[in-house]
Amino acid sequence: MTSLSQQETFDCRQIFAQTLTELARQDERIVIVCNDSVGSSNLNEFKKEFPDRLVNVGIAEQNMIGVAAGLANSGFIPFVSCAGPFLSGRALEQVKADVAYNMYPIILCAQSPGMSYGELGPTHHSIEDFSWIRALTDITLLSPADPKQTKDAIHWAVQANKPVYMRINRFKIPKTTPETASFEVGKALLLKEGKDVTLITTGILVPRALEAAAILEKDGISARVLNMHTLNPIDKEAIIAAASETRGIVTMEEAITTGGLGAAISEVVVENHPTKMRILGVSHFAPTGSASFLLDHFGLNVENIVKSASELVG
Repeated sequence: MTSLSQQETFDCRQIFAQTLTELARQDERIVIVCNDSVGSSNLNEFKKEFPDRLVNVGIAEQNMIGVAAGLANSGFIPFVSCAGPFLSGRALEQVKADVAYNMYPIILCAQSPGMSYGELGPTHHSIEDFSWIRALTDITLLSPADPKQTKDAIHWAVQANKPVYMRINRFKIPKTTPETASFEVGKALLLKEGKDVTLITTGILVPRALEAAAILEKDGISARVLNMHTLNPIDKEAIIAAASETRGIVTMEEAITTGGLGAAISEVVVENHPTKMRILGVSHFAPTGSASFLLDHFGLNVENIVKSASELVG
């Protein structure tokens, strides 16, 4: 497998904007509500083409959700575009009361999630969103891995007629999804077969899991790789199969480990087929540094994935 440094990478925010503009040409119900983030969400072209269908509420995230709820109640399909930490943190009560409780078909798009903002620090890191949104059980929680999955997730969300939260990655990543792969909500995407250990991850860490699996293969360890692009509902069948067919599971997420992807998988494992696990993720507020530095700081790199999997299978 080609190393990460040698692969062409993509900013999924651009795919998000292009896809939304294309869909808006076909469906006049599609509108965007944002919080003074037109530029950072790559929505300038959308605004130019559909000036009456983009509502910029300014830096007023709670109000942003209320406006979106009103539009949804009037028959529109609102896409809320907002920096991840402010969408999942500052506006969480409104997401709970206005979106989840009413089951409005609002698509919450968390721009630049995880630790993408790097040097701006913990106030701008969106590492708690998996945990917080998972607690709102009626919201579908998506974490696309690359341009294809981002586009497929948006197409699915428009037709879903239910509340959706999805991460839109800023951290540049290579393509990992086969062109022939379908996007099935609640169904993990198997990227590599393996019998010794299973690597389960999501979002920008999928390429790292694949590279780690290739290294493990050279060491005689057969690693299965699952892209768990849907955290709610989660693919229990794939998790139980991993627990029963391999000798353990390593999870990795660009998020706090309390209540996130690893926790969701652990719940399935402990109730259905207990097995050994290693949960890699963010353990505390991050220090100042680039996004790449922070991923390394929390052991979310290829080397530590290989090390964790090797230790788990002995």
